[in-house]
Amino acid sequence: MRKLALVAVGGNALIRDSKHSTIPDQIETVAETCTHIASIIESGWDVIVTHGNGPQVGFLLLRSEIASKTVHPIPLDTAGADTQGAIGYWMQQALHNEFVRRGMTKKAVTVVTQVVVKPDDPAFLKPSKPVGPFYSEEDARRYQQERGWAVKEDAGRGWRRVVPSPLPYEIAEIDPIKALVNAGFVVVAGGGGGIPVVRDGDGMLRGVEGVIDKDYASALLAAGVGANAFVITTAVEKVALNYNKPNQMDVDRLTVEEARKHLEDGQFPEGSMGPKIRAAIQFLEKGGDEVIITSPEALGRAIEGTTGTRITR
Repeated sequence: MRKLALVAVGGNALIRDSKHSTIPDQIETVAETCTHIASIIESGWDVIVTHGNGPQVGFLLLRSEIASKTVHPIPLDTAGADTQGAIGYWMQQALHNEFVRRGMTKKAVTVVTQVVVKPDDPAFLKPSKPVGPFYSEEDARRYQQERGWAVKEDAGRGWRRVVPSPLPYEIAEIDPIKALVNAGFVVVAGGGGGIPVVRDGDGMLRGVEGVIDKDYASALLAAGVGANAFVITTAVEKVALNYNKPNQMDVDRLTVEEARKHLEDGQFPEGSMGPKIRAAIQFLEKGGDEVIITSPEALGRAIEGTTGTRITR
């Protein structure tokens, strides 16, 4: 029986640490992650891969800022598309090489993915997601006037641009992605939560300035393609209750109701595990079988059931 998993890889998981953030470093880290993804595929799963791109978009916007007196700035939706293409290239090449190494006949392909959001989403009235480099307050205020940016002081580290983070509503390329998966391809899609676009009354799409949460978009895509499992990679091997406290307890299994209760009790902060748990609940409520949360290096063992945290209905 065909088994389909969507594996969501975090953008920060593509950068080992601040001393290993160059493009060759990132390619090396991607290749390591793809060995674990290849193991899942080798064990009989069809796979769709999504990924974050926060650090990569930040680098691109910083380059754009440094060069702003010489060349035109890069709009945020185009920065999302650029990084989707670059990371997708790294992933499909790494997967190709791993397939060759293992004597597998699989092929990987990247789909630059647009994700439809609603133009009346309340997030557009309250930009909250920091993007790009840090600025002095003087420069930030100037860009606020000149470029129409929303800006905000960021935890004492400086001022940054903040943009809306609307909820994903529809995967524009869902049909091509389904067709590619059904044809046996490993598909890299939905990078960085997808490029946020709105649809007008005539069905035309238009890019908007914003950032979609990668986990929410991945849950929507996983449900849309009928994935059996939604696998979310993060910095830890298992979800924990009372994280970083003396009574921390790693969790092997949760039901949707238990996950929702712990979320309400504040066990999963919005800045870390919260969005992942919310995305897990959304996927399961749309008919998915199970969600697995684990670290990239534990992917193979987690899919086999020997580690990671499983959330089921």
